[in-house]
Amino acid sequence: MKEYSGSLAGVPWRGYLCERPEDLNRFMEWVEAQRGTVCFDTETQGLKIYSTGPGFLRLAQFGTATEAWVIPVELGPAFRTAATRALRRLPSLTGHNVIGFDGLVVDEHLGVKLEEFCPKTQDTMITAKLLDPRSPEAGGMGAKLKPHSAYFIDPSAPDTEEGLTEVFRELGYTKKSGLGWIHIPWNHPTYVEYAMLDVILGSRLLVAHMAEIERRGVRRALIDYEREISRMCAIMTRAGMYVDDEYTATQYGVLDAEVSKYLAVAERYGVTSVNSPAQVASALQAMGETLTKKTKSGKSLSVDGSVLRRLADVTDKWERIGSRTPNPLANAVLRATRAGKWKTTYLDTFLHERDPRGYIHPNIQTLEARTGRMSITKPAVQTLPSGDSMIRRCLLAEPGHVFVSVDFQAVEMRVLAALAGVKKMKAALIAGEDLHGYTASLVFGPDYTPAHRKVAKGIGLGKVYGGGADHVAGQTGAPVADVRRAMATYDSVYPEIKQASNRWQREARQQGLVTVSATGRHLPLDRERMYAVVNYQCQSAARDVLGQALIHMDEKGLLPFLRLPIHDEVLASVPRGEAEEVAREIERCMTFDLMGVPIISEAEVGGRSWGSLYGADF
Repeated sequence: MKEYSGSLAGVPWRGYLCERPEDLNRFMEWVEAQRGTVCFDTETQGLKIYSTGPGFLRLAQFGTATEAWVIPVELGPAFRTAATRALRRLPSLTGHNVIGFDGLVVDEHLGVKLEEFCPKTQDTMITAKLLDPRSPEAGGMGAKLKPHSAYFIDPSAPDTEEGLTEVFRELGYTKKSGLGWIHIPWNHPTYVEYAMLDVILGSRLLVAHMAEIERRGVRRALIDYEREISRMCAIMTRAGMYVDDEYTATQYGVLDAEVSKYLAVAERYGVTSVNSPAQVASALQAMGETLTKKTKSGKSLSVDGSVLRRLADVTDKWERIGSRTPNPLANAVLRATRAGKWKTTYLDTFLHERDPRGYIHPNIQTLEARTGRMSITKPAVQTLPSGDSMIRRCLLAEPGHVFVSVDFQAVEMRVLAALAGVKKMKAALIAGEDLHGYTASLVFGPDYTPAHRKVAKGIGLGKVYGGGADHVAGQTGAPVADVRRAMATYDSVYPEIKQASNRWQREARQQGLVTVSATGRHLPLDRERMYAVVNYQCQSAARDVLGQALIHMDEKGLLPFLRLPIHDEVLASVPRGEAEEVAREIERCMTFDLMGVPIISEAEVGGRSWGSLYGADF
């Protein structure tokens, strides 16, 4: 057994690397003596939990504030058994991103199931995001272990992560390639110390986070709530979805041909790269188009999606607006980039992320956005093209199952009505009226048109998501001046929204530019974007409406059917003969009252492919 030692914030620590099977006896004696919370972490060959073989898990490490043990699982059965026994014997665990990653690792590679692991585990990734949900780019600390350890524990702690990068370089690997994590020797001193410090820091971080949560007055109930959400989403990740290889490969060829077709069109107008904004802008101006929008830097003209869609006369859902003759170059650039993205971002990922059984396992990040909204990566199925069946057709339910989708109905507007106490809006929702039609009648009069309804809907969603007149005009095709007039009328018929915004902004200024959500989340605001408080309040509450619905589903025994929470929708894989019954039960779990406003949902039963819910015939 090899021993290590050091000091963090003036407190000494010791670490032990088990090198031989006989070393494991002392480790197990230590495990049996633990009565408090032990930090747990793993070192692996990368992030692909399911598409990598048995050697994926390299080290398992356990520690307290002053002591760490490293078990090289890759050395064989004795070490694997010791790590497994320790996980089952220890009464309480903690770790950083331990449910969303390490829990899945030990479920797949040690046989310690999430159902056993999660109930006794705290996750400091959760407490980090409850303390400050902002990314470093947005002015926050982010949620990684190292910056939190530096801030809460010891700013002079050795940066073993940088040391590992140097070791990888010496071995001939870059950190980006990921090969260093595979080939670094299991007993390399820098690697071992990195593993030890992660659990020692993680153990101390839980104590520091809990003290800070108490000091700031963050609701303690949110910790257990988020742990339950994280557990459920980890179980959904583990289940995964089957990839239809043959169909996916065929569509890859279709998209490849589409890219070539539209690149050729763009080239006819002098654009050799559709990814060159300067080339596209210059060619559009040569065609007589007037470009006025600038990039964020203000140094050049913007030809982003909103500009190109306006010129191509389509909405972001690829519906024809009918306000002008479509510009063929703008159309070609949009379609070439779309086909290229679909091919590389989705189909490539489906094919390369499959496990040996042919399943992908989307990673559900439960607290990704500043507002607490979830995000899904690898593959990013949350960003699949809206309303399109081609990509979703690649993904299949279990054999003998069909997909069920249950979607909240206008949940953003219902949450807005509830939080802001918008009287007329609440009355319309309680009466079961078409809210956007009702709003259009108030704004434009009883003889409103479908175009007016579209503008009314756009303005309402703009209130929720922070979109201004220019954005609504781009979404609806209505002139900006008309949208501005309609927005002024909207504010007069629903005055409570602006009143709530002013109240929330005032309260946030009194609390150091932090708005507290309906469920007690502390959401930092940017001084120059205080108006975004409506967006933060509504999105955060809508996310927790979904979270509460998921908890209802778990209580009803529906979790084994669930596959993904996506925006305001839940996707489930259900045996064909039970589909209608389960769909109705999920619908009931997603129907309840929020401050006097009915939250309702609607279920749809499809076929075996996810695309069947969007028009595919399988």
